[in-house]
Amino acid sequence: MKPAPDVRGPVDADALRAAVEAEHADALSLLGSSELLVALSGGDPDPASLLRAAADSEYAARETFREWAAATADPALRETFAAVADQEADHFRRVRAEMAADTAPAPERSGPMHAYLRGREDPIQQVAGGMVGRTLVSLRTHERLIDFFATAVRDDAVAHERAALFRDLRDETAACLDDGLGLLDERAEGDDWTAAEAVAGYTIRLAADDLRDALRG
Repeated sequence: MKPAPDVRGPVDADALRAAVEAEHADALSLLGSSELLVALSGGDPDPASLLRAAADSEYAARETFREWAAATADPALRETFAAVADQEADHFRRVRAEMAADTAPAPERSGPMHAYLRGREDPIQQVAGGMVGRTLVSLRTHERLIDFFATAVRDDAVAHERAALFRDLRDETAACLDDGLGLLDERAEGDDWTAAEAVAGYTIRLAADDLRDALRG
């Protein structure tokens, strides 16, 4: 008689990340592909449209974490969410500095991923969605932007500075992912891990579906 398959979900943050990345490998691959740049730019990728899309993304993340920081009654979580909001505000300022003076962020471009995240009220789900699922998406975005500015405009010194900027943003986003995984290890237990995996995965799926919709449009 064959043994019953092991159907247990993740039991720690490393297992959670591995499970999410394995389950949503196709979505993450799409989010890290050249098609992302086409979707972000609305056609042929160009520096102005990609910077605008990056600024919109940082702005949306700032607003999500500001909302969570203001709403939570947990002092430690408030501090954590406020710190992420500050980081995203700094990211927004740094990307904005690379843009034309008459270009403004578009709050309505927050997209379905952030709309979903802002509807999460459970702290474990907020951390899993905002600091794990979202960061896994953002890391792929940063990689594509680095590649674009580092290679697509090979002899442009400004482009190389922008590639360096997105390398810094990627490294800081990776640190946010590590912080989120650490928080889950500290706080999650039992069924929390199942909920965390579901929310992180759905966050990635929404981002990928939004990309597909943009490409169809």
